[in-house]
Amino acid sequence: MERLADFETDIVATKAASLTADATTTRDKLDRLFRYVRDDIVFGFPPEGDFVKASDTIRFGYGQCNTKATLLLALCKACRIPARIHFSLIRKDIQKGFFTGLAYWLVPDEISHSWIEVEIDGRWRKIDTFINDLPLFNAAKEALHERGWSTGYSLALTDGEASPDLDLDHEAFQQMAAVTGDHGTWDDPADYYASAKYRNRPGRVKLWAYRLMIGRINRRVRDLRAGAVI
Repeated sequence: MERLADFETDIVATKAASLTADATTTRDKLDRLFRYVRDDIVFGFPPEGDFVKASDTIRFGYGQCNTKATLLLALCKACRIPARIHFSLIRKDIQKGFFTGLAYWLVPDEISHSWIEVEIDGRWRKIDTFINDLPLFNAAKEALHERGWSTGYSLALTDGEASPDLDLDHEAFQQMAAVTGDHGTWDDPADYYASAKYRNRPGRVKLWAYRLMIGRINRRVRDLRAGAVI
């Protein structure tokens, strides 16, 4: 399968270079890459599902946990920051509120999910706080509190809290509280997607249904980001 974290392509390499041009340390570089993926690549569900190259996510300007993780992985590799992608299973209620009715019913109880790990100062550190752009994070957290939910709208609260920040020394998360089974670390998402561990591989009918409903689901994401009650 073709590499998805295509860090050597012009668009990814150029973006990584422009974002980090004035950064003097690895932490500075990572902070700039993180903020770009978190906020300039807004949260949303591509019709292609997980099978989106990093270069295409830059062109689209939006992505979900797995496609945004693929992009951050590629940008780190382009900057020679040691990075890997970690896959797991996550409860489907992470997307409760965006996926409703038939769309929610079609989603398996556990789905494949990923975050990024980077090696800084000789230690691998987990990062998932790039998943939701800051306006969506704030709106989603408020919506969860209003509904009395701990999980949904692409957030999983731990003791009522989650974080939108990059904190390498005191790891905080957005979705880790909903993670279940561990599928380990991988050099490129394509390797995981080709394995028997991958859970999000839809059949033709489910893929057709997903593409039919994804426009409405993404409207719910946009409406919540804009402050609407959904």
